[in-house]
Amino acid sequence: MRVVIAGSSGLIGTALVSDLRSAGHDVLRLVRRAPAAPDERRWDPPAGRIDDGTFDGVDAVINLNGVGIADRPWSGSRKQLIRDSRTVPTEVLAAAVADHGVPAFLSGSAVGYYGDAGGKAIDETAPSGTGFLAEVCREWEAATQKAQEAGARVVLLRTGLVLSPAGGLLGTLKPLFKAFLGGRLGSGTQYQPWISLDDEVGGIRFALEHDTISGPINLTGPTPVTNAQFTKALASAVGRPTSIPVPAFAIKGVLGAMGEEMLLSGQRAIPAKLQAAGYQFRHHAVSEALAAAIGS
Repeated sequence: MRVVIAGSSGLIGTALVSDLRSAGHDVLRLVRRAPAAPDERRWDPPAGRIDDGTFDGVDAVINLNGVGIADRPWSGSRKQLIRDSRTVPTEVLAAAVADHGVPAFLSGSAVGYYGDAGGKAIDETAPSGTGFLAEVCREWEAATQKAQEAGARVVLLRTGLVLSPAGGLLGTLKPLFKAFLGGRLGSGTQYQPWISLDDEVGGIRFALEHDTISGPINLTGPTPVTNAQFTKALASAVGRPTSIPVPAFAIKGVLGAMGEEMLLSGQRAIPAKLQAAGYQFRHHAVSEALAAAIGS
């Protein structure tokens, strides 16, 4: 397949490009500067411009755009950037998919769509929740509308917490745990919908290659864990004991709504559609995923 990827330089995108090419797919990467390689095409999302010919003969577009949501405080301007960096590129790509008759559009989203879902197991049929992240995810997914209206197969990639040896969540947590500073957050009963980078990439490729899959899919590991369970597993993986828990009031006091939504809330999200379609997870337990990432 000939595939265009937006957001190819990020943690997931870099691994996905390599995986797709190893599987024999032809990958073109959208960049926001002058192209420096034969596989690059320039685009300017705010201006709605993409190099002519980019979508000629393309079978699918994969959209992984969006600034980080946890690397800076949620000021008013940061919240707007979080929204715009997701919805604007998605709208541009959805319109291009519609205009050029591209058969498939796989677009990023997150399990934050469900809000704080408590301890109830939720699959892709669950309704959207409340809070800033749920609002962003609803707008992000709605931005694919033109592609859906044109009849493209649209897959919404509701991603969990990606565990990777290359950085991301573990890039922040691993040094803390090694320094004996890793403890559960608040009560520790909130769920953390983890997924290994291998299964994140594998799940996306599986959805790309199976045209029976459409709509939202949960990209999460098959056995969700609570924060307390995740903390214990990570401490074991780095060979350190868990430290003193961080009180919920301290997290709220320092980080406000960001801390409450990102650290004290969660989703017990189940990858029901991937499992029903026959995807075989490489890492079934968080301990396996952490061992693979920490040991890499």
